[in-house]
Amino acid sequence: MGHSTKSSPGRPRSTEAEEAIVQATLDLLGEIGYHRLSIEGVAARAKVGKTTIYRRYDSKEDLVATALTRHRPEFRVPDTGNLWSDLDDILQQAVKSDLSPLGRQTLAMIISLASTSPQFADIYWKKYVLPRRRVASLVLDRAKERQELATSVDNDMICDLMTGLLYRLVIFESNAEQSAEYMRRALAFLLENSTTHP
Repeated sequence: MGHSTKSSPGRPRSTEAEEAIVQATLDLLGEIGYHRLSIEGVAARAKVGKTTIYRRYDSKEDLVATALTRHRPEFRVPDTGNLWSDLDDILQQAVKSDLSPLGRQTLAMIISLASTSPQFADIYWKKYVLPRRRVASLVLDRAKERQELATSVDNDMICDLMTGLLYRLVIFESNAEQSAEYMRRALAFLLENSTTHP
């Protein structure tokens, strides 16, 4: 009977180590900042060996990007069959993720780090921003196939403009509902002459 309680001892320890590493990274970011943070310091705070961290992460930048986005959910791909319903779903996901108090704090730190560390910016772009943009681009492409949206619409430009607007709202607008409504109006304005259904 005793052997059944020891069938998978590695998994809890691995999970606990991962959580300890992420929490130590976030704590040290708040205490000493990104530039003074080191793998050695994280290992000491998390009470794990450096090799434990390096088995999971390629670099400090990779570790920090993962820690900062750990609790930010990936965007799901809406498929309602209607452009505006799909876009509204994406907006709601963005508001929930980025305009909550924790989301604002996290995104503000990400913007600050990305502006001072090209390595961090590159990793964050590839691991977090690009997947979100692919979701939005897929929604726009489906709308083009349904002839709801002109094929000439530049998906990347729409994503860039909405991302820039989102970042401004994160920094300067405290009301999430007002922010969501403003983003809807902005999208309607951007796509006003490119949709078959205003």
